[in-house]
Amino acid sequence: MFSSRLPSDLRPNRLTETLGRLRAAGREIIDLTESNPTRVGFEYPADLLAPLANPRGLTYAPHPFGLMEARRAVAADFSRRTIDVAPERIVLTASTSEAYSLLFKLLADPGDEVLVPRPSYPLFDHLTRLDAIAARPYDLEYHGRWTIDVGSVERAISDRTRAVLIVNPNNPTGSFVRQSELDALAAVCATHGAGGRGGRPIAIISDDVFADYEIQPGASSDAADVPARQDVLAFTLGGLSKSVGLPQAKLGWIAASGCEALVQPALDRLELVCDTYLSVSTPVQAAAAELLSRGAVVRRQIQARVAANHAQLQALAAAVAACRVLRVEGGWYAVLEVPSLQPEEDLVLELLDDGVLAHPGYFFDFTRGSHLIVSLIVPPDTFAEAISRVLRHFDCTNASVHDHVDD
Repeated sequence: MFSSRLPSDLRPNRLTETLGRLRAAGREIIDLTESNPTRVGFEYPADLLAPLANPRGLTYAPHPFGLMEARRAVAADFSRRTIDVAPERIVLTASTSEAYSLLFKLLADPGDEVLVPRPSYPLFDHLTRLDAIAARPYDLEYHGRWTIDVGSVERAISDRTRAVLIVNPNNPTGSFVRQSELDALAAVCATHGAGGRGGRPIAIISDDVFADYEIQPGASSDAADVPARQDVLAFTLGGLSKSVGLPQAKLGWIAASGCEALVQPALDRLELVCDTYLSVSTPVQAAAAELLSRGAVVRRQIQARVAANHAQLQALAAAVAACRVLRVEGGWYAVLEVPSLQPEEDLVLELLDDGVLAHPGYFFDFTRGSHLIVSLIVPPDTFAEAISRVLRHFDCTNASVHDHVDD
């Protein structure tokens, strides 16, 4: 009796079952999967959310794209990152997840496809399925740094492809999309629309929620500027959840870009979609400018912790020859490559028994090798203890690993 858009089997996996059992028994678990900035000890000003009580929130004057004053505040925040976006091309949403859903409704019919990076965030599987479209993967390759395999994008395109999704920087690989990569993707999308398979233009959707969290110096300045493109219809996503560490405030946005002949028809149709839902609350829109400005104090704390934990991870891992930290340029996560001595699920269950929870690489569609994904926003002392436990697991088998390799 239920929709096929939802999984038919909702039983928890082994990791979830084991975690629940250990927590019910009172075991202390260090959570290296933590993604909620409000739970990891950052200092939020006590009155940070006071602007939500502004009397302007008592007047309901809905606009499908949101209040213009809030859209101007978002445009100003783009300017802070030296990105030029007109407020008229900004659409407010309740979250980045909702932004994806609105764009899927705009661009795709049931059964159509969007291309998603691999490895990347598993939420795409759920978001696409809920909108009755299919997610087809294209590959990121690692050769000292992560890059887009443009050939895999071309091979994945079909006559039902409607958009290519990029995450900039990607979660969890932490790789920014370079300008040359965006040029190649835009050329593929334009070629398809100019008479290739299907003949219908392909849009680019860029998720920039982690863009403020540069780890490698200069990485963000070298990243592609999607809103500056004029040769392809593109949409750039962001929100308060990551930019100022306020996931509970529920405000995201879409910035549309491209030539006017592409953007205006898209906005006309998107206006109808947004007008159908009107999901963004008035108080958060009225408070947007102050939240973006005053929330910078939280962003700076996150930036400092991410950088410190990444440096600590590199230093600790350097002492264990069997493991290496893959290059990460930005974001909140790091990828630790570990020996393939056992299935990743068995590994994370063993680590859980040692009091550490980490994501296995297969959660993010890593296709080769063994990997652990760790959050960089965990408090530093706790983070160091958890990483030491993880590395100790491999340090004691280090000799046998090298013996096996030498054979």
